[in-house]
Amino acid sequence: MKKFIKIHNKDNVAVALTDLKAGEKIKIHERTIQVKTDVPKGHKLAIQKISKGEDVIKYGLPIGYAFVHIDEGDFVHVHNTKTKLSRKMEYIYNQKLADLDIINDNLSFMGYKRKNGSVGIRNELWIIPTVGCVNGIGQKIADTFKTTLDSRLIDHIEVYKHNYGCSQLGEDHENTKRILGDLVKHPNCGGALVLGLGCENNQVAAFKEHLGSTDEKRVKFLVAQEVEDEVEEGVRLLGEIFKTMKDDVREEVPFSELKVGLKCGGSDGLSGITANPLVGNFSDYLIAQGGTSVLTEVPEMFGAETILMERAMNEEVFGKIVHLINEFKEYFLANNQPVYENPSPGNKNGGITTLEDKSLGCTQKAGHSKVTDVLKYGEIISEKGLNLLSAPGNDLVASTALAASGCHLVLFTTGRGTPFGTLVPTIKISSNSEIYNRKKNWIDFNAGVLVEDKSMEEVLEDFIRYIIDVASGKLVNNEKNQFREIAIFKTGVTL
Repeated sequence: MKKFIKIHNKDNVAVALTDLKAGEKIKIHERTIQVKTDVPKGHKLAIQKISKGEDVIKYGLPIGYAFVHIDEGDFVHVHNTKTKLSRKMEYIYNQKLADLDIINDNLSFMGYKRKNGSVGIRNELWIIPTVGCVNGIGQKIADTFKTTLDSRLIDHIEVYKHNYGCSQLGEDHENTKRILGDLVKHPNCGGALVLGLGCENNQVAAFKEHLGSTDEKRVKFLVAQEVEDEVEEGVRLLGEIFKTMKDDVREEVPFSELKVGLKCGGSDGLSGITANPLVGNFSDYLIAQGGTSVLTEVPEMFGAETILMERAMNEEVFGKIVHLINEFKEYFLANNQPVYENPSPGNKNGGITTLEDKSLGCTQKAGHSKVTDVLKYGEIISEKGLNLLSAPGNDLVASTALAASGCHLVLFTTGRGTPFGTLVPTIKISSNSEIYNRKKNWIDFNAGVLVEDKSMEEVLEDFIRYIIDVASGKLVNNEKNQFREIAIFKTGVTL
């Protein structure tokens, strides 16, 4: 096994693929470099002198600058490297589209065709509270109802609890309404009971108007204060929805109907070498088949945003990307927070030094396809191909936003491991084999083999087959563990 990897020929650092010890000698391009200090796996080693003030180069681009002199063989991390990110920037349209030659394999999966023309990969019955006050009622309705049916006739029943729907103003209130409305309309939702209290800001009548037309057999509404026994009435309404849903069957559907969200959690030094490039290759493949992928986590585009801007399909989309980036920077500045947002402790422990380091690895999940559209928070996908979505980096908030936009599943890369799942199958892809082998009850697919004994072509082929199986009904770990949650983005005042 190789001891290190130089990702790009312009790089002045290499990434350790195993723990390197002080005094150890390694060969790179016919040169011998002596390791001066211990370098943990996933972290960076200087492969040439980097003078004070010079850029530290990884992925062929700056991930920061050296604030002290760095010798060849030195450990490169937060003790000698700082971000170059700052406030808002001016951007120039300079399109650079890749020429991707990917065959259309005419693949398919087994999904649920909906009356409105959409396709689901699950047939689930959801209770959607309009306000957090009725979370407990929703759970009691679901628990009572589960004792009355043959659950094998549908895929799952879930109450999507949250804390909002009241005491919110302005954009926060609208965000709650949008996200909950997106859930009602989601193609994985075969039927929904919208459950309100009666005195909340997010009134059921107004929410119903926001939804527009719905299938009355599949979407029912209940206001708890308006009935004598809300649990009994809720169970009755679920029964009516269930009668319609139980006859739904999977049918063969073109792969082009699949929509996937792209997300990463706690990264390590291998994330940008294994898991993220694998997901990027899959994204390109899916788009070549006519499908759709959505990249979010806007703060983790900072430092790599020009790469995405160069791939805008036209100047209008370029303008949308610029607005996406600068609007999020304004959000940071309005809250007196630095735009560069240092990586988390877990990221740093895994080998991520600056936000540019994380961003240049993160954006690899989007492959090399052109960007076809940019979505506002809570907006639903309307264009096929690669979309960018406005949402923060927080795992649960971002994953919820991806699902709400219409993604059937979320591809979630991780170097640290996490158990959570959102309202759609949340597939954990490990960047290293250690976390995969230690947490097989969390991790669904191991990309760590890419630095061991398997080629990208082999792993991508396995991954495509796995995604088809999941889209056709195979459960992922968050579903097996019953870990399903939502989180709604909040920025303003709570009354």
